[in-house]
Amino acid sequence: MPPKPPLNWGILPPTFLLPSSTRSLLPQIAASYVPTPALSTSTLPPASYTYTSIRTVMKFKSTQEPRASRFNHLSDKTPPLEATSTAALERKAHSTPLRTGLFGIKRGMSGVYDPETGKRTPCTILQFDRNEVLMHKTRDKHGYWAVQIGAGSKDVGNTTRPMLGHFAVARVGPKRWVGEFKVRGQEGLGVLPGEMIGASWFREGQWVDVQGVSRGMGFAGGMKRHGFGGQPASHGQSLMHRGMGSAGGSQGSGSRVHPGKRMPGRMGNEHVTVKNLKVLQVDEANGIVVVHGCVPGPKNQVVRVQDAIGKPFPTSPMTLAEVVPSSITPPPEGHPAKTVPVPL
Repeated sequence: MPPKPPLNWGILPPTFLLPSSTRSLLPQIAASYVPTPALSTSTLPPASYTYTSIRTVMKFKSTQEPRASRFNHLSDKTPPLEATSTAALERKAHSTPLRTGLFGIKRGMSGVYDPETGKRTPCTILQFDRNEVLMHKTRDKHGYWAVQIGAGSKDVGNTTRPMLGHFAVARVGPKRWVGEFKVRGQEGLGVLPGEMIGASWFREGQWVDVQGVSRGMGFAGGMKRHGFGGQPASHGQSLMHRGMGSAGGSQGSGSRVHPGKRMPGRMGNEHVTVKNLKVLQVDEANGIVVVHGCVPGPKNQVVRVQDAIGKPFPTSPMTLAEVVPSSITPPPEGHPAKTVPVPL
């Protein structure tokens, strides 16, 4: 629908459309017209209050300057958020690690005993298998900063030709797992393509986040999947002891099942991140890192290990030259071992 022309309310129609009685009054109307004197600058409103409407399709558009965001109540201290990729990276900088992470393999759980108090600490054993740098992702070329890591090994016959060429550029062998870890800035690209990163990349006492795929439980009921209490065990219950009960109300709630209702269904097989796990021991020779607590996934499951977001980021090592090899020292003679061996 094209825009309509503005209506000229102060202009008379053509004379041939006027009746003869009105046509005779036109000279008198022209003689009695007095132009309006121009307004002085003191009586005009300020420029910030001027308003002009432009008629567009189905609405009017204002030509005023846009107001500041109403969500920015601290306009004098904090500038409004910018809708650019650079501003988005700055907003995410506080939650982006300074350096890259590694791929680990969950070997199983064990326990660490304190020789003085005898307290047992549950832990998980992670093993790092040939983590090598494949390439760098830069802000100018890709839009963000990241390090691409490859881990494990793969048969050449089971690798596609494009991936073989990708590995050949980095001068590494075919890798079974390939992924990237985002870093905050260019200082996180200290490790060069082709370099191998071992278990000493993490130090004892630091905190890490471990991400993996949880074990698949299959189809589970409401009591196992969501922790429902179930129905009473006796007194009138018939074959509904482990049932979830009502799925929704009648007229009061719309006679429907609300979205997000917790019901039986497939359980597990989801991406899970366990945060703030403390590194207890590091063994560079065997590529083993022992972390406190549990890690998602079954045994021999590949997981992503990176510096914890909720704790202060470690400032070193940023390059392989700063890595200090560490190993689990054997206990002195006459003292029990600190760890319980787990078959790998």
